[in-house]
Amino acid sequence: MSSDMADGELDPLSVFRLDGRTALVTGASSGLGHRFARVLHAVGANVVVAARRLERLEELAAAHERMLPVRVDLADAEAREGLVAAAEARFGHVDVLVNNAGITDPTPIEDETLDYFRLVMEVNTTAAWHLCKLVGPGMIAAGGGNVVNVASMLGHVGGTPVKQAHYAASKGAVVNLTRELALQWARKGVRVNALCPGWFVSEMTEGMDADEGSQRYVKANTPIPRMGQPEELDGALLLLATGACSFMTGQSVIVDGGWTAR
Repeated sequence: MSSDMADGELDPLSVFRLDGRTALVTGASSGLGHRFARVLHAVGANVVVAARRLERLEELAAAHERMLPVRVDLADAEAREGLVAAAEARFGHVDVLVNNAGITDPTPIEDETLDYFRLVMEVNTTAAWHLCKLVGPGMIAAGGGNVVNVASMLGHVGGTPVKQAHYAASKGAVVNLTRELALQWARKGVRVNALCPGWFVSEMTEGMDADEGSQRYVKANTPIPRMGQPEELDGALLLLATGACSFMTGQSVIVDGGWTAR
């Protein structure tokens, strides 16, 4: 037995704590973002929860101390600036940014509209870029921070027969935005990584878990033949949001049951 273990000094779980740190989570009113906010709070973080549905955010914050609900439309640049201002006014600078919010409406490209494509890019990609730009200086001034860009396995592979060119394009952009910002900020103490879920039970995939055709499709193409559950992202989130990733930046952690391993 090594001396540090004998003395009780080895504490590998300590790097997963966020006591006294502040996390900002977008898309926190439901689904994966709702879970992410609760997980970060559970490891000690102050959490700013942001989304359009304020009543859901207020319900979440009422059950958790150190949580600030902020209504925001992420398609609005001024609203994004107001979100970061509110977070900093309440808790000081942001230590952890989780760019989780996203939208999609699966449809063939022939039926997509230019306006909707622009909206998806604004919410899924531009908003992530903008929030990074807004919180980055505070992280750098404080000596470091973590950005977790929630992309998708569809940022790495195509989605057809679930046709959503707008979503795949936006998430592919987020993956490479992650790489670029990681390079720009690596020597400034800020780590930027992407969390890329596969098919998970969430508001965005509502109905898939009960639809026989969807389940046949998922089971036939996923080596672990099922959809993921939100709690199965807890470990990956904490890896990327805490000091556990101190020598890791610019990476995509793909949690997809093996979908992209083929």
